[in-house]
Amino acid sequence: MTPDIQEREILLLALQAGQILLENGAEIFRVEETVYRICRHYGLHTASVFVLSNGIFLTSGDEKEPEFAKVLFIPVNHANLSRVAEVNQLSRQIEAGAYTLSEARKELDRIQSMPELPYRFQILASGISAACFCYMFKGAWQDSVCSFFIGILLYLYILYVGPHFSKMVRNILGSAWIMLLSIFFFKMQLGLHLESMMIGGIIIMVPGVAFTNGIRDMADEDYIAGSVRMLDAILVFFCIALGAGFTLAVYQELTGGMLLW
Repeated sequence: MTPDIQEREILLLALQAGQILLENGAEIFRVEETVYRICRHYGLHTASVFVLSNGIFLTSGDEKEPEFAKVLFIPVNHANLSRVAEVNQLSRQIEAGAYTLSEARKELDRIQSMPELPYRFQILASGISAACFCYMFKGAWQDSVCSFFIGILLYLYILYVGPHFSKMVRNILGSAWIMLLSIFFFKMQLGLHLESMMIGGIIIMVPGVAFTNGIRDMADEDYIAGSVRMLDAILVFFCIALGAGFTLAVYQELTGGMLLW
C-alpha cells in the first residue's frame, strides 16, 4: 500500500468511526476526539474535523501529506448506545496498538452492521418501562398493568405504523394514541388514575438522549450542534403535547366538558 493510499484509508477509517458515533447519539466532542485519536495513532497529524449534529467535515494535508477532504451528511437518527460503547472501546484498543488498519476496518464494519434488538424485546421493554414510570408517578398497580399494555400498543404503532409518516405527524399521532388508550382503560375502570397511565406511556416517546446531548454540546461550546439537537427535541415535546392535548380537548367537548379525573 502506497503512503497516499494508506493515509486515505486512515482518514476513511476515522470518518467511519465518527459516522457510527454521530448517527447513534454520541456527543459532538466524543466524535471529534475519536477521529483525532485514530488519525494520530496511525501517524496522520494534519487531519482536521468539524462535526455538526447531522454532518462531519474532514480534511487533511500540507506540504508533507496529500490533501484530502470529505463531507458526510448524517441524518438525525435514534440512539443506539451499544454501538457508541463499542466504538469507544475500539478507539482505545487502537491507541493501545491492538489493531492494524485492516483489522480496525473489519471491526468497524462489524459494529456498523450490529443488528437491533428483536422487535419482541423492544415491545416488551416498552411495556415494562411504561408500567414502571406509571408506578413512579404515583399510579396504582392497576394503572401500571394498564400502562404495560399501553406501552406495548404504543411500540407496535412506532414499529409498524409510525415509519409511514413524517417525524412530526408520527409524534402527534403517537401521543394521541396514548391518550385514547388511557381514556379507554380509565372509562372501563381498569385503571384508577388517568394522568399516571398517560405519563407512563408518553414518557417513552420523550427524546431524553437528544435533549441531554444538546445541553452537553452547548456546555462544550458546540452551539450550532447543541441548538439543532435542542430544537429537534423541543419540536418532539411540542408534537407530543399537541397530540395529547387535542385528543383530550376533543373528548371533553364530545362528553360535554366533563372532567376525566
